[in-house]
Amino acid sequence: MKKTLLSLLAVAAMSTTALAADIKPAIIYDLGGKFDKSFNEAAFNGAEKFKAESGIEYREFEIANDAQREQALRRFAGDGNNPIVMAGFSWAETLEKVSADYPDTKFAIIDMVVDKPNVKSVVFKEQEGSYLVGLLAGLASKSKTVSFVGGMDIPLIHKFSCGYVGGAKASGPDVKVLEAFTGTTPDAWNDPVKGGEITKSQIDQGSDVVYHAAGGTGVGVLQAAADAGKLGIGVDSNQNALQPGKVLTSMLKRVDVAVYDAFTSAKDDKFTFGISNLGLKEDGVGYAVDDNNKALITPEMTAAVEKAKADIIAGTVTVHDYMSDEACPY
Repeated sequence: MKKTLLSLLAVAAMSTTALAADIKPAIIYDLGGKFDKSFNEAAFNGAEKFKAESGIEYREFEIANDAQREQALRRFAGDGNNPIVMAGFSWAETLEKVSADYPDTKFAIIDMVVDKPNVKSVVFKEQEGSYLVGLLAGLASKSKTVSFVGGMDIPLIHKFSCGYVGGAKASGPDVKVLEAFTGTTPDAWNDPVKGGEITKSQIDQGSDVVYHAAGGTGVGVLQAAADAGKLGIGVDSNQNALQPGKVLTSMLKRVDVAVYDAFTSAKDDKFTFGISNLGLKEDGVGYAVDDNNKALITPEMTAAVEKAKADIIAGTVTVHDYMSDEACPY
């Protein structure tokens, strides 16, 4: 009996090892690099968490330009990597083309919908998280002028901006919101100098709280705000520690969870396809409070933002999605 049990345990262990061996996860980052302190780094952190918990290594690649997208994706798929996660909406066109040639490969794309049978599309309700940090910005502002610095001028980033405007104006009708974008090409994600220049210009116009959704460019935004004695707001990852005591909060977008879940579900043979749209209700977005910023947020601000969060989850407050009509009603 004991010998039989040991034999069964050995077979089970071999089966588990075989299953793990069949998983060859990979992630390909977007422009800006995996250590951008924002979107790509959140994706990297999710992959690292998976590796730490499962013991399974993953493959990764940082593209240097758009021309590398198809070559990198085909190489990973051709080498048998599965699943393959692409961080960023800019992968959509390449994935549309490549996924059809590798029907047995599981693909996941973050921030864009690709309607293919072997693709999981993970998108977020950035407008909901941005509304919350906008509300905090309006409540924290002494000048009653706050601002937004976007990276590339595209509808997705207007989605952040519009939610922020809605939240800021919900804090009081006299709040003014300034908006600017870094550029119209992918270089806009990695230009901290220009981000700093835009921030200084907004501060000169009266802004005392600046929210960015600009990838690596945002490091310059937060630096410029801190240097001027004003408050910044981070995005995607928790960026509160980049300028301790000078970052009011960060709008969390759980890209790390999306990557971790894609890898883990593939490992557990539970990978699903189609669209996942993650908002406050799904804990896909939020705002960050830690030792670096808790002194900046009063109990009254906490009560207001938590009420807004509960109202959004309950459906009594609806935050406008810019991408539904490419308009912002606030």
